[in-house]
Amino acid sequence: MATLILFNKPFQVMSQFTDSSARATLADWISEPGVYPAGRLDYDSEGLMLLTDNGQLQNRIASPRQKMPKTYWVQVEGRITEDALTRLRSGVALKDGKTQPARAQPMPEPSIWQRHPPVRHRESVPTSWLELTITEGKNRQVRRMTAAVGFPTLRLIRYRIGDWTIDNLAPGESRKINIHVPAPSGGRRPSKRAAKRTPASPTRKRRHPAS
Repeated sequence: MATLILFNKPFQVMSQFTDSSARATLADWISEPGVYPAGRLDYDSEGLMLLTDNGQLQNRIASPRQKMPKTYWVQVEGRITEDALTRLRSGVALKDGKTQPARAQPMPEPSIWQRHPPVRHRESVPTSWLELTITEGKNRQVRRMTAAVGFPTLRLIRYRIGDWTIDNLAPGESRKINIHVPAPSGGRRPSKRAAKRTPASPTRKRRHPAS
């Protein structure tokens, strides 16, 4: 069995366990031994991260070749237009190549936690929300996609990876589940990324505030 941790990463937390600039990291929230992130989430983005102690599962989640869908809730500046949504669905030309077609649709403002610090509010500039699903992992891809179609991202929350979501997880909270991972062909067991330490149940944990 493989351990999988679903973690709702708060705003301005690094998606790694160490940081030379003393910013908040996963170590301030995750105490489960021997787990590593299956993919990253930007420092200024929020939402679902998956961590596991199983290399095979980690590759299945994080590898671009697997094309595991990831769904984001995106707050953008301005009232999103059908033309912009059509361009997102068709693929957007970025400096490092055209993106694959995405699933994009407008959505009502979700009933979620307040971000700290909050998104800057301007009475004269409306905002809107869209749900965007991609199967790639270009650097800061969602932000660059919305900017390319004329709607800069103000807030970005990853809601889903594959079948896993942040439902019932407040920022900083995590949930551990066990997953059966079939052995690779040839009968060899997947290697672990690190030796296990003393087990600990995933809980809301914070040693110092994000900054």
